[in-house]
Order: sequence, then structure tokens, then C-alpha cells
Amino acid sequence: MPFADASVLILVVVVGFLFFGALAPFETLGWWAGWYGDDLDVAAEVEHPEPPTVAPDPKPAEKRHFIVFLSGIHSVSSETYSRREIQLLEHLRRRLPGATTVELFPYSVTNRALTGQRIFARVWRWAYRHKLSGAGFAGFLINFRNVWQVAVSADRRYGPIYNQGSASLILRGLKKQGYNLGDSIPITLIGYSGGGQIATGAAPYLRDAMHAPVRVISLGGVMSSDPGLLSLDKLHHFYSQNDRVERLGSIFFPGRWPVLPYSPWNQAKKRGVIELIDMGPPVHSGQGGYLDAESYLPKPDGRSYFELTLDTMVACIAAGSPHIRDDYETGDEPGDEPSREPGDGEEGERVG
Repeated sequence: MPFADASVLILVVVVGFLFFGALAPFETLGWWAGWYGDDLDVAAEVEHPEPPTVAPDPKPAEKRHFIVFLSGIHSVSSETYSRREIQLLEHLRRRLPGATTVELFPYSVTNRALTGQRIFARVWRWAYRHKLSGAGFAGFLINFRNVWQVAVSADRRYGPIYNQGSASLILRGLKKQGYNLGDSIPITLIGYSGGGQIATGAAPYLRDAMHAPVRVISLGGVMSSDPGLLSLDKLHHFYSQNDRVERLGSIFFPGRWPVLPYSPWNQAKKRGVIELIDMGPPVHSGQGGYLDAESYLPKPDGRSYFELTLDTMVACIAAGSPHIRDDYETGDEPGDEPSREPGDGEEGERVG
């Protein structure tokens, strides 16, 4: 019977969602217990940080800013970014040649790809293959798993552990790209969708460990009222009235409700830490999304949504890093179109 088939399908989805939720904190707790993970301990960095040094005036070839990109919940590793995300990173490098970009998988405190050495690696490889072939269920399976990691980051019990693990992961990625903790070079974390929560949660630990300015750009970020907001230098939150996914954060996290004026979110807004940037008509992702180069603003502006997002993002980064302002002023023209390949598909941007 069709009704019975639908009931079974709904039951499977609910059970699967709860199953992922039950497993979500285990990797974080295992990392905290020292069972596995990298050898960089952010807690030790905070307790015994390297003393800051006064850096000389930077030369043109020197690294003057670091950008860490944390993808949306559609990804299974740092090598499976969507086409639009890759284009964004390419254009950030062109517009800000003095900045170094770091790409990480934010839904694992050990940066292990879902398709790597995991108990369920075969399941995720199957899901990723079918997702690329257009199977919507496989994409939602990956989204379900990763959205629970966002929930762990926002959780008051497990969140501090998860966010320290994320900060440790980011520190390791920065060091691999040549970051010296004593240089105090500014850092910008760009979190897309669920990556916004993870960036916000990790930022305070990074700031304590590095003695450097840390800013967060949330691109349609689904975020809680994290206590770490009060120790940020700045949070630029990009949103749109048409972005129904971003709106979930303001609905499901009570700390973001206006009726709670003393929550970290509302206190950070009052202090000017949070800058809300209305991006106009874009939706969350895919066609008509923030990174869509084929949807355009009305005249007289006429820029694509991609150009609008890129220009706004570059301006935010330059405002927080005086050393790269010259790069911003002499970089690519805002109207540069992202490179496109004929037949290039859009994988992985259903929800995240």
C-alpha cells in the first residue's frame, strides 16, 4: 500500500536522523580523550602561548593576511567543495594577492574526510558517488550527518570541546601554510552555512592562542548565540530575506530572539561586534544563491549575485587588515566574471 510505503520511508528517515545524532559527539569526545587526532593542542597554546613579536613592515611578497574557508554541510572533505565555492576562493586569491587561503573540512575535528579511514567510509563513498550522479537522497544523507556536527558545536555541553578541536584543526592548517604564531597576522574565517557556526565557535580559542585579530564572515551562516561572540573582533553576517536556511538559526536558537536582550548574540549586537549585511535577493545556495554568477541585481547596479558577494566579502576583509588595503584597491575589477567551463555541473549545493 502507498500509505504503508510512505510510513516506512518516514520511519527510516527519522531513525537515521536520530542515529546520526547519537553518534555525533563521539569523534569529538575521542579527540578530547586523546584516542586520535592531530598533535596540536589548542589548550596548551592558550595556556602557554608563544610571545607576540613586533613584525616589520611587510614587503609585497610577504603573507599579510590569512583566510580560512569552512564549507557548507554538503561537503565530505576539503577537496569536495562545490564549483561555486572553488570560484569564490580563486577570485579571493586574485583580488587579495597578499592573503593566503586555507581550506579545511569543518565537520570533523581531526579533518578526516568522511570517505577516508572511518567505520562508515564505504557508506559515505557510496553516498558521495550517488550524490554526484544526481541522487537527492544521497546528498541529504551527507547533510544529515554534517548538520549534527553543527548542532554539537552549538551545544552547551559538547560545544566547548568541539570548538577547541576546530580551533586546533585551524591552527594546524595555518601552520602548514606558513603562519607563525608570533607574527600576529590578521585572520578571517569564512563560514558558509553550517560553517558559520563552527567558525564562530572556534574563533575565540584561536584569538587566545594567536594574539592576532580574528574576524568571521558568515555567508548565510546558521549560528547559535555562542558565548564566544563576545570575544570576537568582528562578525560580518551575510543574510537575505529569501534565505530560508539562514533563518533557521534565528528560529531554533532562543539566544538569538530579541526578547532575550542579555544573550551573547544580542549583547554582541549591542556592542557593535555583529554587523548584519543584507545581501538583497539571493537564496541560500544553488541557482539564485549568494554565489550564483548567472543571477543579477536589478539595474542600475546590474552585478551578479556572485560579484555582490565577492565585492562585499573583499571589502570586509580589507577593512580588518590595513596591510592588504593596497591589494584591494589595485586588485581585479569588481566586474570580473568567474571562470566557467562548458557543462560544469553544480554538485552538492542542495542545502548547505
